[in-house]
Amino acid sequence: MKASRADLEATTRQWISLWCTPVDWALFERLHADDFEDCSPAGRGATKKAFADGLAELVRVFPDLRSTVDDLVVDETTGRVAVRWSAVGTNRERFLRVGPTGKTTPITGIEIIEVRDGRIVRRWGEWDITAHR
Repeated sequence: MKASRADLEATTRQWISLWCTPVDWALFERLHADDFEDCSPAGRGATKKAFADGLAELVRVFPDLRSTVDDLVVDETTGRVAVRWSAVGTNRERFLRVGPTGKTTPITGIEIIEVRDGRIVRRWGEWDITAHR
């Protein structure tokens, strides 16, 4: 059965909420399928574990990180959601070739996730932490 628009939106908003400290790791496990594939792994592995490691690094670098969903585009037929998001946090370590600055740093991104049976199976994404220096 295909997910409804409301279900896809809720899953996406929960997913983006993971990029806040502290991370809800139980929610991370519930949202990501075991065979999750990161199609934009940014130099790390494309697995669920590698994505979790990347998230752990993100919140270590930005220990006060807060994220917001700015826009959603939902395709119920394919179970895909495009999300434009923004976040802000204090840069405490080098990340994506920036820092540590010790300053509040805006981060923006666009993601596409694919949801199957209520869990995220695939992700594509692009982030920018340099446009607002």
